[in-house]
Amino acid sequence: MSYQIVTDSSADLSPKQVEEYGLEVIPLTLTLEGKDYKNYPDGREIGFQEFYNTLRGGKMSTTSQVNAQAFKEYFKPLLKNGDILYLGFSSGLSGTVNSGRMAAEELEEYYPDRKIIVVDTLAASLGQGLLVDYACRMKREGKSIDEVAAWVENNKLRLAHWFTVDDLNHLKRGGRVSGAAAFFGTMLNIKPVLHVDDEGHLIPMEKVRGRKASLDALVDHMIKTGEDLEQQVVFISHGDCLTDAEYVEEQVKKRCHVKDVKINYVGPVIGSHSGPGTMALFFLAKNRD
Repeated sequence: MSYQIVTDSSADLSPKQVEEYGLEVIPLTLTLEGKDYKNYPDGREIGFQEFYNTLRGGKMSTTSQVNAQAFKEYFKPLLKNGDILYLGFSSGLSGTVNSGRMAAEELEEYYPDRKIIVVDTLAASLGQGLLVDYACRMKREGKSIDEVAAWVENNKLRLAHWFTVDDLNHLKRGGRVSGAAAFFGTMLNIKPVLHVDDEGHLIPMEKVRGRKASLDALVDHMIKTGEDLEQQVVFISHGDCLTDAEYVEEQVKKRCHVKDVKINYVGPVIGSHSGPGTMALFFLAKNRD
């Protein structure tokens, strides 16, 4: 039985990757200056640079999850051609994957001969995207839907996310740091280094002084915990700070000798909470810590 791999736009995959793998990507929604936009991988409703420039101008963006009814409308046409494997945004950060699960349970009553597997990746941005990339490559190799779903379930807690942000005020709005920590951190040029834990939550791990030190810290964590780095394709996402992303890429290649590096934007849904200047590094490790 053929099957379709589906994800949502918080995976932050590029239009080229989406096209290459024949992926279905469900767009999440953001609200900016009173207007709703769907976050498509190609930025057709709001360009990524436009989005970040608006945030730099002091505007705030909010996001909303996809509800179960919308998932049903996305899934129904796909079920005519085969089964569905949906790899969703971390339940530790959004209720989106639970909406997908509710929709799958309802649709299975009407499509008893079809299988809909929903996997909570416990991942975000190109961490989620990297798991989707592995799944797509396995499908291309001829692996079944059950084999691919099992691999993602068994390996998702090896998917390491290491983040830093340039502006603490966005984390303050999301409750990730206190107002006092954001105020004094900004004054002292303190940059947090964060990761996504085993429950899919974004957790501050350490503080360093200065932007370059925070970028180097991401690579330091990769060296400490990464497995078989020379065989890996590593993903980097950035909040409209390509020069910094290229610096991290250079350090990763120089210090870790990885197979390849792919860079893309932190999309507007994740970027609404992390802000301009976000930098994130994703790879397979012994564990997420």
